[in-house]
Amino acid sequence: MFIHEMSENECRTALKRASFGRLACAHDNWPYVIPTYFASEGYYLYGCSTLGQKIEWMRANPRVCVEIDERTGHDEWMSVIVLGRYEELPDTLENKVARARALELLQRRAMWWEPAYVSASHRDMPHSSTAISYRIHIDRMTGHRATPDIVEARTQDADAGTAKRSWLSNIRRWMGKELGVRFAGD
Repeated sequence: MFIHEMSENECRTALKRASFGRLACAHDNWPYVIPTYFASEGYYLYGCSTLGQKIEWMRANPRVCVEIDERTGHDEWMSVIVLGRYEELPDTLENKVARARALELLQRRAMWWEPAYVSASHRDMPHSSTAISYRIHIDRMTGHRATPDIVEARTQDADAGTAKRSWLSNIRRWMGKELGVRFAGD
């Protein structure tokens, strides 16, 4: 398998195609990683949530990381890591355009609202049902893609062919013993 470093354009294309990833934040030297839905445009990832540990921790430490991946086989996969800064988009005149754009982009994604669903543990908190729009400013991103090695693929095909011939040879030998005959090539 070959592992290639992805270009910035390839990373951006992967982010636009994806709608689900893992968001990592940290507080008091403790990491916290959660699944999240998002939408990507330009230098931002947009998300929506309700007040909870994730929002509280990102408010305290806005440095975050988002990871997306796609796997189609052991030798064919892609992974993108985004390092960025959490920016809350409160419902103010100053953020009206950014909030509208975030909502527009998120509504194109299935299940975008799921992280904002109020959990039972937060239902009694004041403002627990208030949706919090946010974006992550992309400071840096890297990506890697694995593709099958042609030589490895040929070897696997050859091994499969050898196994098939070996299986056939074993049957022919068994039949030959049972029938008392010898087949050509055995």
